[in-house]
Amino acid sequence: MGRLEHVNLTVADPKATAAMLCDLFGWQVRWEGAAIHGGHTVHVGEADTYLAVYSGVPGQALGAAENTYVRQGGLNHIGVVVDDLDAVEAAVRARGYAPHSHADYEPGRRFYFHEENGVEIEVVQYD
Repeated sequence: MGRLEHVNLTVADPKATAAMLCDLFGWQVRWEGAAIHGGHTVHVGEADTYLAVYSGVPGQALGAAENTYVRQGGLNHIGVVVDDLDAVEAAVRARGYAPHSHADYEPGRRFYFHEENGVEIEVVQYD
């Protein structure tokens, strides 16, 4: 049986993105260092799973995020389970992000927000 270990995302500033994820979700930096194409990567998450946030050649312009829901192979969103949805939403708002698409559904509640790299994050609390 396989398990998901990590997902690798290209971002403008890996250290800033890692700090945001640690702040909102209580994650830890697992590793940080040089990466492919002269880039830099920060692995952030928990003991068994993490996000690798990567930036390529310093100073190289990144293309804008497209509508991933209509592009084959697009990353549509990242889902994060939390214990206290209301507290995380308050922290998301405090960082200047705009929560949207709130929903109560079986078996929990959720909302989404877009962070500065154009990545959509779903935050869910199960009952």
